[in-house]
Amino acid sequence: MDASFTPEQDGIRRTLRELLRRRCTPEQLRAALDTPAGHDPALWSALAEQLGLPGLALPETYGGVGCSATELALAAEETGRALAPSPLIPTAVLTAPLLLALGTETRRAELLPRLASGHLTAALAVPGPRLATALALTGDNTGDWAGGGRAGGVQARRSDGGWRLYGEVDQVLDGHSAALLVVAAHTGGFARSRTLLFLVPGDAAGLTRVRQTALDATRPRARVQLRDVSAELLDDDPTRTLHALAALGDTAAAVLAAEAVGAADRILERTVEHVGQREQFGRPIGSFQAVKHRLADVYVQVQAARSAAYYAAWATIHGERVGGLALAQALEALRTAAAEGIQLHGGLGFTWEHDAHLYFKRAAGDELLFGPVHRLRAHAAEAARLFERAEVAV
Repeated sequence: MDASFTPEQDGIRRTLRELLRRRCTPEQLRAALDTPAGHDPALWSALAEQLGLPGLALPETYGGVGCSATELALAAEETGRALAPSPLIPTAVLTAPLLLALGTETRRAELLPRLASGHLTAALAVPGPRLATALALTGDNTGDWAGGGRAGGVQARRSDGGWRLYGEVDQVLDGHSAALLVVAAHTGGFARSRTLLFLVPGDAAGLTRVRQTALDATRPRARVQLRDVSAELLDDDPTRTLHALAALGDTAAAVLAAEAVGAADRILERTVEHVGQREQFGRPIGSFQAVKHRLADVYVQVQAARSAAYYAAWATIHGERVGGLALAQALEALRTAAAEGIQLHGGLGFTWEHDAHLYFKRAAGDELLFGPVHRLRAHAAEAARLFERAEVAV
């Protein structure tokens, strides 16, 4: 593994950081969260048109840039630093790879260029609490994660040569504003029936979407209700579908790990800056040994998480699946950095006006969606057969 970045990779990071510095200030961030979409459409247009962010990891054949998951992870690290709310994760990380892996050539040619340009946004409609299982991050994804049988999740039935969907999905990232939904549904009336993916336009008849209140407002989510909605089957092979979701999970975990590292690094920077300015007993509190030790521990944890995230992104194109472990490391680092940031900001850190709570909520919200940390690690250990008894040579 070559740990150095190319000039192009450094350029992506530098340009994106400068753009977000100007277009995603704390005031602009809070204003965007209060909009119906939960993000600033003008910022999303800039990210798409000036930097090509939605198509960064898509092939040039479909209008993408043709980069790897590494470049996408580096971009996510910068958006994580700013906590920039945008359709990037739902569209480019969770949905576009599924269309690329499972869609027909006609569908890929029709949808992927629009996704790459940012003119079309998409969302993966999987129940939020089961998203980590669907992506095979915290367990095997062959179970009933798409719903609970006849009374739960989304059911699909054939009708006049097509498919109709009926059901409800909660906590869908960007589900209230995405123009295209990829919906996981059962093709039978019981929980362990075949789970397949379906394409549903955002304006389909019978589709109702309501934005939900979320712990982490920088990741807006929605309740999606389907009442006899016409849908298009993405792929008819359930085994291929589950394998595509598992492969997506590893790449998504690597990108999310880099995003969490960016957020952890930024809140650490702000905390270091604060303790260097705030005085107690006639001297900056950052000069006290106890404070130095606490921040040094956070720094080590963030740097370890960064190394794990970079390696996981590199490993995705070399057949090694370590995204879940990197995500666990990054989420733990973000949670620690945010908690220490709130503590060391003192009374200011607990106020709504300060941004420290946004970083803490990002850490907690991501653990609810993609974790928790101990389950990410437990599944990685199980997959590696780490604790199975083996014969020891004597």
